[in-house]
Amino acid sequence: MKMNGESPLKKVCIICAKGTIEDVYATLVMANGAVMDGIEAKVFFTFFGLDAITIKQMNKIKTSTVGNPAMRAPGGLPFPTILGMLPGVEAGVSVMMKSQMEKLDIPPVDEFLEMITAGGGEIYACKLAMDMFKLEKEDLWEEVKAVLTVGEFYAMCGGENTQIIFT
Repeated sequence: MKMNGESPLKKVCIICAKGTIEDVYATLVMANGAVMDGIEAKVFFTFFGLDAITIKQMNKIKTSTVGNPAMRAPGGLPFPTILGMLPGVEAGVSVMMKSQMEKLDIPPVDEFLEMITAGGGEIYACKLAMDMFKLEKEDLWEEVKAVLTVGEFYAMCGGENTQIIFT
């Protein structure tokens, strides 16, 4: 993969700050694609993105039905935002989305993370967000390499041919 049409991309540093299916899976797909292409991948989960690496939440993430202008009902019709506020709608939409993902053989979050780390990718948690949500390292998926400050993560992302991606 070429960056700016010149040098090959060597490293991606991906920051996941949101905990919805669409945001977490965007992060996982990009990180997995990088390691599959031989690109070094470091993933930093912060704020609600921590749900993706928190043991109790990682396989319970949901889609966002309120305030999502791209949301479509079956058949492609726009999904009225107000419907997302009704009890059970968000859960139903999340189940439907997960069902579609299973049909495409897209693994659950924990398996996706295993694929990334098995390919050499590294997973990190944000210290500030961990402190805010009163989480400990023991609350996280076992393969989380470290809990870092954002400055420490950025320091790891230095160097030539590196791309930082915020999801």
